[in-house]
Amino acid sequence: MIERYSRPPMKKIWTDESKFKIWLKVELAVCEAWCELGVIPRDAIPRLKKARFDAARYEGFFKETHHDMNAFLRTVSESLGEEGRFIHLGLTSSDVMDTALSLQMRAAANLLARDLNDALSVLVQKALEHKYTIMMGRTHGVHAEPTTFGLKLAVWVEEMRRHAARLAQAKRIVSVGKISGAVGTYATVPPAVEAKACARLGLVPARVSNQVLQRDRHAQFVTTLALIASSLEKFATEIRGLQRTEVLEVEEPFAEGQTGSSAMPHKRNPELCERICGLARLVRGHAITAMENVALWHERDISHSSNERVILPDSCLVVDYALNTFISVMRGLVVYPEHMKENLGMTRGLVFSQRVMLALIEKGLSRQQAYKLVQRNAMKAWRERIHFIDLLQADNEITAKLPENELAGLFDLSCLRMSWLASSTTSTSCGMWIVPSKG
Repeated sequence: MIERYSRPPMKKIWTDESKFKIWLKVELAVCEAWCELGVIPRDAIPRLKKARFDAARYEGFFKETHHDMNAFLRTVSESLGEEGRFIHLGLTSSDVMDTALSLQMRAAANLLARDLNDALSVLVQKALEHKYTIMMGRTHGVHAEPTTFGLKLAVWVEEMRRHAARLAQAKRIVSVGKISGAVGTYATVPPAVEAKACARLGLVPARVSNQVLQRDRHAQFVTTLALIASSLEKFATEIRGLQRTEVLEVEEPFAEGQTGSSAMPHKRNPELCERICGLARLVRGHAITAMENVALWHERDISHSSNERVILPDSCLVVDYALNTFISVMRGLVVYPEHMKENLGMTRGLVFSQRVMLALIEKGLSRQQAYKLVQRNAMKAWRERIHFIDLLQADNEITAKLPENELAGLFDLSCLRMSWLASSTTSTSCGMWIVPSKG
């Protein structure tokens, strides 16, 4: 089902056709390495490069052998004739399979890196666009203090930059090859063949291997994808929360003719963001499986092999799809600044309580005294639904320290915005620091 939603470039990496093509590429790289060492005649290489894989013949051989590598080797050797004896010389199945899998993961990482870059571009654009779009900041789901939508998005920008760095590291960790023979002793294939073959494939030879590449590499790759998916769920959850009818500060795009419910024509549901959230949970499950694969018996077993045929393609396909869905959401995101202003006023000025408390402290009150005076009025404003500033202006203990004009200034959003602008070199600068760094 995931393949139906994924983009063609990512799907192509994980097809059987692509896998067998890469297996053959690895086999031929090894043949060329043997040739450089004088083991395979130079005039055999042009003929070896004409090797072909026949899917129909493979299916027949597989029914007989119940072994995918042996079935693959039979159809390739059949296409070569006498030169077929040089294919797979000194190798074991994992030499080819694990090295080819590294090439697939590297190709997938390259596509995902482009996705991340596209996501970063749209996030930076939106963050700068809404740098000064004032909205309610919330903690515990409750109104806290004003912030800006741009600053909210700036947090996402930095998070995605960290993921880009993680993905680059994970790509480096999995971009290794292993051509060391059964149990990794080089008994039937010298290290020089591994070095030359890996160089042709653009991979680095694993410093040490047994019969397989160690699965901590693959686990790091999948957990990196799970982290990316988790952040996408975080962003999507925030959009869902802000799209609630009672809030309606942002809304994911809703196309002309689109429907949100079979029963209720008015519905405009955040179904894209909900889809991202659901898929993120799937990738986190795959990360657990990838970590379970690290512990194999002795020099190898194949308990990892069966599930990797699911978790590696699926994780790449899902994250590719989720990233592109998120990019589409952000590009078409509808922002409602007027609703944000309305929500700011919902608590009748209570969001300025800290500014009042700090002003009282500046006038000489202790923090405890100032806190108690402000909270007393704030709780009454909650209970009786009275404007906070009216209660403060009626409180003699407050007005003894803060005259009416000073109190009014503390409730002025434009002054609040100017104070943020003045602190543009600090972390509370409404996102002044989110412009992409060079390089």
